Amino acid sequence: MSVGVAYTLTLRCQIENRPGMLGRLTTLIGEVGGDIGAIDIVRAERNIIVRDITVRVQDEQHGEQLVAAINTLQNIKVLQVSDRVFLTHLGGKLATQSRVSLKTRDDLSLAYTPGVARVCRAIADDPDKVYSLTWKGNSVAVVSDGSAILGLGNLGPEAAMPVMEGKAILFKELANIDAVPICLRSQDPDIIVQTVEQIAPSFGGINLEDIAAPNCFIVEGRLEESLDLPVMHDDQHGTAVVVLAALRNALRLVGKTLSDVRVVVNGVGAAGTAIIRTLIEAGVGEITAVDRFGILVEGDYARQTPMQRIIASQTNRERRRGDLAVALRGADVFIGVSKGNILTPDHVRSMTVDPIVFALANPIPEGDPDMLRQYARVVATGRSDQPNQINNVLSFPGIFRGALDVNARKITSAMRLAAADALANVIPPEEMNEDYIVPSVFNRQVVPTIAAAVAKAAIEDGVARRNHTPGD
Repeated sequence: MSVGVAYTLTLRCQIENRPGMLGRLTTLIGEVGGDIGAIDIVRAERNIIVRDITVRVQDEQHGEQLVAAINTLQNIKVLQVSDRVFLTHLGGKLATQSRVSLKTRDDLSLAYTPGVARVCRAIADDPDKVYSLTWKGNSVAVVSDGSAILGLGNLGPEAAMPVMEGKAILFKELANIDAVPICLRSQDPDIIVQTVEQIAPSFGGINLEDIAAPNCFIVEGRLEESLDLPVMHDDQHGTAVVVLAALRNALRLVGKTLSDVRVVVNGVGAAGTAIIRTLIEAGVGEITAVDRFGILVEGDYARQTPMQRIIASQTNRERRRGDLAVALRGADVFIGVSKGNILTPDHVRSMTVDPIVFALANPIPEGDPDMLRQYARVVATGRSDQPNQINNVLSFPGIFRGALDVNARKITSAMRLAAADALANVIPPEEMNEDYIVPSVFNRQVVPTIAAAVAKAAIEDGVARRNHTPGD
C-alpha cells in the first residue's frame, strides 16, 4: 500500500536518556511499517529525552497500531500524537484580509461612511461598475450541498466545508481569485438554484462542487440559464477538460488522431457524462459508454437515467451489447471514472495496438498502474503518487481566471475546448513522453496559458463584457 503525506503523524516520545534507546524505537517503527521522516529533540534532561518523530503510516488504523506497539517498549512512552492533516485544518484554512489601510479617521471615511455612499450611487447609476468598484470582478462562490464529497459520498454540508475551503485556497494561490466556500443545508435542486440566484450579485462566478448526479445537471443547467455570469460544475467540466488535454497528448505519442479512435468511457455519472460530451464536441471518432449494467444502447430506457438516454443517443453507433469486456475489444482508449480494480490484463490485451488507459477512480484506480503499464502504451490515473495525474486543479483556476478577466457572461463549450488545447500545449513536444502527458499542478505556466485562451474564446463567442484582459 502506498504511504503518503495524508497519513503523517508526529509522535512526541519520552525516551530514557541512554545509548541505544533511539535505535530501539526507530527499529520498531520500521518493523511495524512506519516510514520515518524528521527526528527532532524537544527537551533533553539528565534521565530522559523528549523527541518529536515524524512518521508516515498507511492509514488511521496503522497509526493506532504503531502507537500501541511503541508503548510496549520499556522506558519509552508516547506522550502525544499529532496528525499533520488535522493540524493543517485546525481553525480552518481561510481568513479575510483587507486590501485598504484603516489606521486613521480619514481612512475610515474613505473606506466606509460617508465616502462609500458615493460609490453606492455610482453603481446604482451604472451597475457594471460593480465589477471595478467591488470585489465582484475577481470573486467566485464555491457552492456545494455535500452530496458527493470527493470519493466519500453524501456526508452533508458541514463535512463538505474542508473541501470547499481547499478549493478556495487553490483559486487564490494558483489564480489570485478570491473564493468563498458556501455549503448549503438543502439538497433539493430547486432550493439550491434559488439560493445561488439570491447570492449571485456578490460574486463574479459560481463554481459548483461535489453535487451528486443527477441534481448536478439540473442545478448547473438552470443556473446557466438564469444567471448572467460564469457557472461551472467543476467535477464535470474541470475533469473533462484535463482528460481531453491529456488524451490529445497521448494520441500524439502513439500517432493517432482524435477523429479516428474509439474511446470506452466506463462510468456515466457526472464526470463520465461531461467527458463524453466534451469528447464529442472535440470531434472524437466513436465512444462506447458503459455503466454498471453494461454498454449503453439507444432505446434501452429501463435502466437509464434521463441524461444517460441522451448519452446513449450520441454514442455506440455500432450498437454493441454486453459488458466492459465486449466494449474494450478493439478500442483505442479506456477512460474509467467508476470503481477500483475492474480492469484485467485480458481487458487491456483485447484493445488495439498502443492502447491508452486512463484509470481515474480514486483512491483505487480501475487497474493497478504497474500492471496496466505492462500492457498499455500510456497510463494515467487520478493519483498524485503516479505519473500523469488527471487532476481538475489543472483546469478550473485558469478557466475562471480567463472568464473573470473579460467579465464573461457564461462559460461556453468553446471556452472549455480552448482550455483543453491550451493545457495540452503547455508541454513542449520535445519534452512529452509516456509518463509526461499533463503538466504538474505547480507548473506556473498552466493558469496564465489557459486564462489567455479562455478569454480569447469568450471574446470570439460574444459572451465577454469587455474585449480585452486587464493590463492589455
